[in-house]
Amino acid sequence: MLERLKPAAGLNGPLISNLRSYNRRAAMRTDLLGFNGTVERDPAIAAWMKEHRGELGAMAQQWFEVMRKCGDEVREVLHDGCPVACLGDAPFGYVNAFTAHVNVGFFHGAALPDPARLLQGSGRFMRHVKLRPGTATNSTALRGLIEAAYWDIKARVEHG
Repeated sequence: MLERLKPAAGLNGPLISNLRSYNRRAAMRTDLLGFNGTVERDPAIAAWMKEHRGELGAMAQQWFEVMRKCGDEVREVLHDGCPVACLGDAPFGYVNAFTAHVNVGFFHGAALPDPARLLQGSGRFMRHVKLRPGTATNSTALRGLIEAAYWDIKARVEHG
């Protein structure tokens, strides 16, 4: 099978380029995580937002709204106690409020370009951005990560 082939040292060209492209596509074909019960607007998330008032809740709500606006097919679900944004049933982002910070997380964050180096975490797939009240946030870069996460999951779902 092609994914077992390794190019010889020093080889390059169209064949090797196509092999690398195939390997990237094959890596994207892994089974995607899916959540049951995603809906256009989840009342449980509205309740979560009401429970998380104050500065941290406002931060979480602001960035979850950015996720919601990524596309018409964005759905959501409350999973493991936090709001999750999905393309269909495939999650791409979440927010969660803690005692002193908010996480804006990405289910395939390890695959996202992060030139501003906002992402934290060392897991195989997931990464998050930690936001703290009173600390400046690179809003442009964070918005870019959210959009990249949406387009990444869209590619995985549609071409997976």
